[in-house]
Amino acid sequence: MSKQRQIHLAKRPEGMPSMEHFNIVEADIPSPKDGEVLLRALYLTVDPYMRGRMRDAKSYVAPFQINEPLNGGVVAEVAESKSSQFNQGDVVIGHLNWEEYSVVNEKHLRKIDPSIAPITTHLGILGMPGQTAYFGLLDIGQPKEGETVVVSGAAGAVGSVVGQIAKIKGCRVVGIAGSDDKIDYIKNELGFDEGINYKTQDVYKALKEACPDGIDVYYENVGGEIGDAAISLLNKFARIPVCGAISSYNKKEADLGPRVQTKLIQSSALMKGFVVGDYSDRFNEGAEQLGKWLQEGKLKYEETIVEGFENVPGAFLGLFEGTNLGKQLVKVADPEYATLPNR
Repeated sequence: MSKQRQIHLAKRPEGMPSMEHFNIVEADIPSPKDGEVLLRALYLTVDPYMRGRMRDAKSYVAPFQINEPLNGGVVAEVAESKSSQFNQGDVVIGHLNWEEYSVVNEKHLRKIDPSIAPITTHLGILGMPGQTAYFGLLDIGQPKEGETVVVSGAAGAVGSVVGQIAKIKGCRVVGIAGSDDKIDYIKNELGFDEGINYKTQDVYKALKEACPDGIDVYYENVGGEIGDAAISLLNKFARIPVCGAISSYNKKEADLGPRVQTKLIQSSALMKGFVVGDYSDRFNEGAEQLGKWLQEGKLKYEETIVEGFENVPGAFLGLFEGTNLGKQLVKVADPEYATLPNR
């Protein structure tokens, strides 16, 4: 076999993206040179931040280019190696193009051990989403025992971990999500104290009832009216880690809402935006602690896995409809060279 498939950005969306913004194209399978490996994709992640990269605008990460592959986190197996660091059958993780086969320099890959945890966890709870939850909550949010922590997007890959870490730290945790099934999940499976369905409840009234002592930490994943409601209930010296604002990612015009300056002054609150890359020099710390909590049974996770490389665009679009529970992944292929433990 000498051909493979890639997924290209066909054109830049204005507003909500759709299938017309993606092209699946045929390309040659490349051959590795010295110091490189040929990788066969197994699992691919889709994440909300990728919507921003579809714009031709300066940001913390370069935009995707028209008629070129999109890219993101991928777990793959080594199909052919010309590297002294990797052998055929090794399972690795890297930031790779959306394609079935990739040639990558050994410097840009990290080998993972499939015997420690399922390989998909390195794209979720042990990967970027878990690290985002860990550092955003603990470094910026600094939760203290007995405080009230509110997290939006609470059933997603980041929010679900935020809430669980807050519970480990002895906090009262209130999650906001978009369906009764998700509310049931975060309360009965993850141990959140309260859950609010923003699609069926008045968020401000529900938050006020669920947080009678106010809000000490608000972990922001959503923005919009949900963020407005939470910020209006801040306690003195509250902290707001701003991870995302998915409610505005597909708006054509600038997002408008209440001005927060007065409330921040009144509450002496800290509101700080961040990206997980800000903590790249501490990723080993985060991975070690998250792995320990996972092995101790203190953290649980869910994955929504769609099968088939051709279904990557649909899985990405589903993020903005809230169809996923936990981490959204796409299974591209079963291992051909790697041997994974039975689970």
